[in-house]
Amino acid sequence: MTDPIADMLTRIRNSQLRGKSTVETPASKLRAWVLDVLKDEGYIRGYEKTTGKDGHPALSIELKYYEGTPVIRELKRVSKPGRRVYMGVKDIPVVRQGLGVSIVSTPQGVMSDANARAKNVGGEVLCTVF
Repeated sequence: MTDPIADMLTRIRNSQLRGKSTVETPASKLRAWVLDVLKDEGYIRGYEKTTGKDGHPALSIELKYYEGTPVIRELKRVSKPGRRVYMGVKDIPVVRQGLGVSIVSTPQGVMSDANARAKNVGGEVLCTVF
């Protein structure tokens, strides 16, 4: 797998289209950090570390719905393995006039765009969520 973050985002997107309550993805630290940001921002209910059907570590993500519609309307990967996107603190994109969130990998950890601006750090823009 060349892009594990894109794989996880696609699994979330596909599960929400099917109306699933949970989705399972292979475990990694970066995926867990991205899920921490999604949980803190209120886009998912939570996640827990489990063992997958193949015996490897996995993350079971509990998706969030509001009146039958998914809370996450749009989930886009920005920085890809073929083209990394790094931005300074002043250049971090504002998603949908502040209604959405950019997830940024900074030297101080993975955080939302608002936290990155508050801590005055830039980094790699992983994805945007609305």
